[in-house]
Amino acid sequence: MKQSLLILALLLFFSNGTAQDAQIPSSKYVCPPCDLPCDEDEHDEPGKCSYCNMTLIKKDEVKTVAFYLQDRVEVLDFAGPMEVLAYAGFNVFTVSATEDPIKSQGILKVLPDYTIENAPKADILAFFGGNASSAAKNEKVIEWVQNQENVEYYFSVCTGAFILAEAGILDGKTATTFHNSLDNLQEQYPKINVKKNVRFVDNGQVVTTAGISAGIDGALHLVAKLRGLNEAKRIAFTMEYDNWRLGNGLILTKDNPYHRVKPIPELTAYEGIYEYKDGSEIDVKLNGRDGGLYAIIKEIPYPIYHENEDVFSDIGNDPIYFKRNESGAIIGYTLSQEGTLYKRL
Repeated sequence: MKQSLLILALLLFFSNGTAQDAQIPSSKYVCPPCDLPCDEDEHDEPGKCSYCNMTLIKKDEVKTVAFYLQDRVEVLDFAGPMEVLAYAGFNVFTVSATEDPIKSQGILKVLPDYTIENAPKADILAFFGGNASSAAKNEKVIEWVQNQENVEYYFSVCTGAFILAEAGILDGKTATTFHNSLDNLQEQYPKINVKKNVRFVDNGQVVTTAGISAGIDGALHLVAKLRGLNEAKRIAFTMEYDNWRLGNGLILTKDNPYHRVKPIPELTAYEGIYEYKDGSEIDVKLNGRDGGLYAIIKEIPYPIYHENEDVFSDIGNDPIYFKRNESGAIIGYTLSQEGTLYKRL
């Protein structure tokens, strides 16, 4: 009898273990949305998309972002962050109070993807300036904001902060907005600690930014939080957004993506002239302005990003392995763990 019970217990143990193993989701990789047929493809391993050559990202890292747009919204308020988040591989869609076309700054017509009546769930809700009072005073819009469930992050640019304020999202928090509206925000919503002279404020779940172009800084910061600092750096470089300064905002959370930045004195060890794969040479230099390393190739500077120890990555997210001799000096680099050594000259 005891032997039978033991066998039964073992069978239950292994069957439960198998069932639990089967429930563990496997990591899938997808192409960042590019409006090409590969948008629907899934991959079992990381790498590059064979169709569009974009770097694949983990499927569970893809966030859905709802951009609420009102008539007369500022173009750059939403277009800048939209560019950043699209490059990050997020699925961005637009929402408005009605299905009527929106005219941004009297120039650009936008046909919203959804209304507040039929918009799907989003991981991130974003709001923007330019006639933001029309949304803040619209009870149906505010009710829609308040009724959204399981929102991971709230994001506002410029006077879009007034929409979050009206919904009570900013109560007891620190926030910022367009420079001409800072006093109004404080007067109308005394429960908010309004900050001046900052590009953005990060409360953890809520990120508010100053006016217009500051939305790009805030969006890059959000990407740094969600997909890593190096991904945000790649996007800034691709967009040629030279104005970005790491952490140029007020960060009131322990979730700080900038605390692991390698100190400049350590990066100087990698500077020098190296062989290059086409037989030419590259010059690796430290950029004093942004504190990063750049590989100068045919007079064009390309950033390389520190990952860990002596491993870096390039703009295409391909690895670069710097090698040291027995005394610890950098002697060259390889493009794979055991690849060809390109010597330091």
